[in-house]
Amino acid sequence: MRKTIVACVFSVILFSCNNSKQDEPESSAKIKEKAYTSLVNPFIGTAPLTDPDFIGYTPPENWRVWAGLVFPGSSLPNAMVQLSPITEYGTGAGYQYEDTEILGFAHTNKGHWNLCNIPILPVSGNSKAPFKSTFSHEKEFASPGYYEVYLDDYDVRVRLTSTLRSGFHQYSFENNSGRKILFDLDKANNGVSQWEIKKNNDSVVSGFQRVGGDKVHFYAQTNVKIEELDVIGSGEKDGYAMLHLQDGEQPVNLKIGISYVSIENAAENLKLEIGKSGFEDIKKKADMKWENLLSTIEVTGGNEQQNELFYSSFYRSFLWPALRSDVNGEFKNVKGEVVKKDFEYYTNPSFWDTYRNKLVLLSIVSPEVTTDIIKSLINKGENTGFIPTFFHGDHAAPFIAGTYLRGNKDFNIEKAYQLLLNNAYKEGGPRPHIKEYIEKGYISDPDVENPGVETKAKAGVSKTLEYAYDDYSVAQLAKALGDNQKYEDLIDRSENYINVFDTSTNFMRGRLENGDWISPFNPEHPYYEYMYREANAWQVSFYAPHDMPELVELYGGKNEFEMKLDSLFSVPWNPDYIARNVASFIGQYSHGNQPDHEAAFSYYFVDKPEKSQKIIDNILENFYGVGEEGLALPGMDDAGEMSAWYVFAASGLYPLSPADPEYLVTVPIFEKVTWNLPGNKTLTIKRPNSGRKLKNIMVDQQDLEGYFIPHNLFETGGEVELVTE
Repeated sequence: MRKTIVACVFSVILFSCNNSKQDEPESSAKIKEKAYTSLVNPFIGTAPLTDPDFIGYTPPENWRVWAGLVFPGSSLPNAMVQLSPITEYGTGAGYQYEDTEILGFAHTNKGHWNLCNIPILPVSGNSKAPFKSTFSHEKEFASPGYYEVYLDDYDVRVRLTSTLRSGFHQYSFENNSGRKILFDLDKANNGVSQWEIKKNNDSVVSGFQRVGGDKVHFYAQTNVKIEELDVIGSGEKDGYAMLHLQDGEQPVNLKIGISYVSIENAAENLKLEIGKSGFEDIKKKADMKWENLLSTIEVTGGNEQQNELFYSSFYRSFLWPALRSDVNGEFKNVKGEVVKKDFEYYTNPSFWDTYRNKLVLLSIVSPEVTTDIIKSLINKGENTGFIPTFFHGDHAAPFIAGTYLRGNKDFNIEKAYQLLLNNAYKEGGPRPHIKEYIEKGYISDPDVENPGVETKAKAGVSKTLEYAYDDYSVAQLAKALGDNQKYEDLIDRSENYINVFDTSTNFMRGRLENGDWISPFNPEHPYYEYMYREANAWQVSFYAPHDMPELVELYGGKNEFEMKLDSLFSVPWNPDYIARNVASFIGQYSHGNQPDHEAAFSYYFVDKPEKSQKIIDNILENFYGVGEEGLALPGMDDAGEMSAWYVFAASGLYPLSPADPEYLVTVPIFEKVTWNLPGNKTLTIKRPNSGRKLKNIMVDQQDLEGYFIPHNLFETGGEVELVTE
């Protein structure tokens, strides 16, 4: 299934390609010698899925299955700037590995069909619109804080690095005359409604780009005299601006600060973060920032490919949420007001995806960023009455509850709790159909004749299941804060998943408004937003992470649950069922989307951890770094969720219920995993032999009852040793 990964690195002196798949494990000392950033391959997740056998169906012609949708480029962890190449606008991340032309280098990115603001491209000679250049991967290189490529059409070597709020471009032109820089300001991943640019002096231009509700300001400075600024279209569609530079031999340095508040703030961001620093100095600082983060987890005993996938996934987990406040503390709140607070302001996390694992990883590795993200959510809630959500569900609840219960309490928990109660009880917030949910204990769907894959309705089953878990999460806060009345009500509501479980079929099944089961019923058919959200009945029917023993009983006991779970991973996918966002199967299980990402761990609840391990190992070995180039993921990374799944599963821990301060223990693929904790403490997970069948778990040389370790081991340090065969 997997082809050999070939990593090609472009350097100033030579080009070299090395086979990166080896069978021999790589020692921890060797990894440290190479530096963690050198193990990161930012191109993993940029290539397409093309094999119908792996996808599960034959995609329609010219239909790119959602595989990764990530970008290479320069960014610091959770930064405002993601300085990345664009090969096609309107795509998931703007960059597709199979493309052969670069259109520009944008300063914001996420991988969700938005952003890609302020695209800039160096051009030369008598170039004319449309501006673009061919390139080859042999002359392209990326690491977490650096990107480099050669633009063949313009004979320009491009080097990019960045700070939190600023980008640094360096262009080496082969031709000393006719050097120009395109500001392609009518382009972004969404429609641009307004843009403006002006020449401040012989070395500075500034302006803004308005896309949707965002107005992104910029202040750009060059080390070469700007002879002329041509503005074509003056803010209109298909317009652009061109900087004509003075002839010369020296590389062109373009430093650009951005701000969501003002041009003045963009200039201040640039001055304080880059100032007079040179390119190599900023590049080195970016590399060290990532080195410090990636060294939080040390792994020993993996082969080169496993190390590459681990640290690439670790890196990918820390690009979002993104910073939105400036160096002076100012930001625009949800009302559009410019305010200044004593915390850094961030975008909303991608809650529907990343609450499962990525936000837990963030809370462990970057507690200060986590605190500020929660303060940002509270600030938004104070202005709207509700804690915001993302896409589906109300999963700020497990994020905030889990963070608090893990000991991070440096935020106003009472305010957060009251806002989460608004979410859980009041209409008009992030929980659609909350009145029906409270009254009936489930959310119904309409009686749709011949529903298809793209049918949009209420997604009643998925909402019911997710609201039930969100209720459980808020209940844990209520308990911690001594609100017994709300705890009792919410913990009762957390059992609402039972109300959409059909015992006649042993599936989570949609219900009509009158309570009848929706019929006809095909558990294999995927839907976008009818009964289920981007899933079928198989993929959501094992979701009750807060109440798994009761779910087992609901199926009729351990034997029946185990047999049903066996079927999830063995009943073949029907290749006639084509859904762009549901792909890459083991039976009916889809690792290409999030709704069933917990299912692989469910055998633990029938005391068959070895069966879970077999599925987990299959996913780790065959579902990451796949495809012709070995650079595809089985589905969307979704702002780091799929990557964080790999980090946890490969390291031998998983936050099955992210609201709870505990982790399910699995068998790591590494001999030893060391978490480096504050205060020079470490949490070490050891696997003394190569066995994959878990027999016993020792915590600080004491037998562990059950399969979960508490989070306090991340605070005190300790050793987990696995007995396997």
